[in-house]
Amino acid sequence: MTQLNGSARFSLAEASRFTHDILRATGADEATSKAATRAMMHGTRHGVDSHGIRLLPHYVQALEGGRLNKAPSIRVTSSLAAVATLDADHAHGALATYTAMEHATRIADQFGLGAVAIRNSSHFGPAGAYTLDAANRGFIGIAFCNSDSFVRLHDGAERFHGTNPISVAVPTTEANPWLLDMATSAVPYNRVLLYRSLGLPLPPDVASDRDGMDTTDAQSADMLAPLGAAFGFKGAALAGIAEIFSAVLSGMRLSFDIAPMGGPDFSTPRELGAFVMAIKPDAFVERSVFDEGMRRYLETLRSSRARDGASVMAPGDREWAVAETREREGITLDPATAAAFEQLGARYHVSPPNEA
Repeated sequence: MTQLNGSARFSLAEASRFTHDILRATGADEATSKAATRAMMHGTRHGVDSHGIRLLPHYVQALEGGRLNKAPSIRVTSSLAAVATLDADHAHGALATYTAMEHATRIADQFGLGAVAIRNSSHFGPAGAYTLDAANRGFIGIAFCNSDSFVRLHDGAERFHGTNPISVAVPTTEANPWLLDMATSAVPYNRVLLYRSLGLPLPPDVASDRDGMDTTDAQSADMLAPLGAAFGFKGAALAGIAEIFSAVLSGMRLSFDIAPMGGPDFSTPRELGAFVMAIKPDAFVERSVFDEGMRRYLETLRSSRARDGASVMAPGDREWAVAETREREGITLDPATAAAFEQLGARYHVSPPNEA
């Protein structure tokens, strides 16, 4: 068997093939395997490695343990004009959220906007995967989700909110949309795990020890800090927005009531909520006017004066640049992920990704 080590490079296509085949080998249905792979590959392709294919071992554990339904029956349980509620039947979060966003865009095409609350979902990975899906269909996409408590409040010394991501994607006449995908914590916890795997120190003001004191030691990090450092009350409030839309509005568990993502219980569904919205620009203004407004906005933004040695980018510009490089050059795996992939390949008799 090919040795998967940190120096080996693999094409995105091979990484996708391996990820999909492993999920199918667990017994997950094709819809689940395709959606989960698509979401993870969004993260890996665009440099959001904390939410990329390094999540595969975790999802395998959740599928095998019973936390995730391998063949869910997702259905709309209520609807009222432009609003709907979707029960995900404890599906993988990617399948639930792609399904909800597809439904939201159909509603928005008719009513100008479509909002879907998601019930009985699970960890959905990179929020930008779903808003990008809406933008690629010509709609403004919005997504919220909460997660188990891991982020202290501003000046707090205990876990309260989850990383509670917020994403917005806006279509443009360019090849790529405007794309915001942010955790409301200073960094996602998967970033801490990645830094642990790589043996790197954390940036300042992003994580705290068990007493709420900031630390750059990834091994000592017990909770995350809210976005904003000295102005962390802003990040904590943004986390509250995600909490209300994803949990309160869907009737699902609040962050501090959700079972930990990392277990030890991998048999009980976590009952996460999420929320997506699609907006049809044409319902508010002529599409040509909207497109010209976005064109001028982005053109002026990118040509604005930057500080010495720096450059100005629109949200998403970094991701598109990373994606272009990785499409051309492939990717490498961090040591922990490489070891996990090797074990998964042997366990399920799936050929490892071929080196690029």
